Amino acid sequence: MESIWLEYAWALLILIGLEGLLSADNALVLAVIAKHLPDDQKRKAINYGIMMAFVFRFLALFAISFIANIWQIQAIGAAYLLYLGLKHIIQARFGKKNEDIHKDDEKEAAGKGFWPTVGKIGLADLAFAIDSILAAVALALGLPDSPLGNFGGMDAAKFAVVVLGGIAGLILIKYAATWFVQLLAKRPALETTAYAIVAWVGVKLAVITLAHEDIGILDHDFPHSTAWTLTFYGVLVAIALIGWFAPEKKSVHTEPKSESGS
Repeated sequence: MESIWLEYAWALLILIGLEGLLSADNALVLAVIAKHLPDDQKRKAINYGIMMAFVFRFLALFAISFIANIWQIQAIGAAYLLYLGLKHIIQARFGKKNEDIHKDDEKEAAGKGFWPTVGKIGLADLAFAIDSILAAVALALGLPDSPLGNFGGMDAAKFAVVVLGGIAGLILIKYAATWFVQLLAKRPALETTAYAIVAWVGVKLAVITLAHEDIGILDHDFPHSTAWTLTFYGVLVAIALIGWFAPEKKSVHTEPKSESGS
């Protein structure tokens, strides 16, 4: 029984860290989208963005039981998390530097007025709220059932993990996002690491979907098996360690050659 609660505590710790990085990226996107506005409008737009992030993430908590019980929603969620994570990884690895990933948002927003910019910020907030709740549900559904019974249409302990993760995300986006943004500025590889974790959580949600009793491609008990649990958390820890200790790429600045003969 103690091992079950240890697994729950570990999952909650991972979720809080992931929520922190997603909150930081959310705050970073808000700043980038509003960058073209005058300073007074910029501050106002970012404040609106934080309020909308709070509202969307709070509303997402009410979708927990719906997402947790419908395999079609789980399948869409798995595909979305995989798309989101892999898209960012591919951009960072083969296309753009981490700090330039959101430049497209800035270009699209440039030249637009205050309210169109606030609207774009709202869409970004909605996407991050979806990311947050799907990541939390995917982690929670992979946990073993607890002896606490059901609440809100799912296991009470799993429900508590998702709710606590959601609350952590709300707190972090308000109070700790600045610190996480500074951390990402110092260690930009962590952003790619966060999205690699998002993609891996998407794999976990896909496994849960394939093991659903209405699908039956995988054994129903496989997502809770010792082998899969050890594999999932082993890969998760490896991703986190690689991202933390990976050397940052240094930009090489070449001095322009003088064309004069002197």
